[in-house]
Amino acid sequence: MSAIRVDAKVVMLGKESVGKTSLVERYVHHRFLVGPYQNTIGAAFVAKPIQVGEKVVTLGIWDTAGSERYEAMSRIYYRGARAAIVCYDLTDSSSFQRARFWVKELQNCEEHCKIYLCGTKSDLIEGDRSLRQIDYHDAQDFADEIGALHFETSSKTGNNVGESHLLLFTEETGVDLGQKKDSCFYSCCHNN
Repeated sequence: MSAIRVDAKVVMLGKESVGKTSLVERYVHHRFLVGPYQNTIGAAFVAKPIQVGEKVVTLGIWDTAGSERYEAMSRIYYRGARAAIVCYDLTDSSSFQRARFWVKELQNCEEHCKIYLCGTKSDLIEGDRSLRQIDYHDAQDFADEIGALHFETSSKTGNNVGESHLLLFTEETGVDLGQKKDSCFYSCCHNN
């Protein structure tokens, strides 16, 4: 008997330079690229198949640009997403405020999208605790408030990267792999 195949759209959102591209690189290619990244323009797409029980889920991962000038374009990429990983940099308090913005956007426009809150660059704070600008408990409280799972990752070391993406589609997280949903994207974001 062959496995059931399912496609699932996942979108990465967050302020520029929080490490969304590094997170995708680590998860998909098992590597961390050293040196300056070229900023994502619009979005980048990669597909990654994973086995979840009897199903083969192909994650269509959209890595969106974090610059505010691409904000309207990002809305196109998260339309119809089953899951969103909203990233913030543990060493940049303004990135957490931007994460709150993206959560509100998703709640208003994609009510069926499961949200995951992801603190990035945990390797930096392991080396120097004084660099941490977002308290773990504050981020966890926010995640609890919005009904999201919260995790801290390091793309450099790989800490929590594979685990965090696999959590997206386990029974406990509530993402329905058979879910058919309508997007309110156009009604709430374009008819105002």
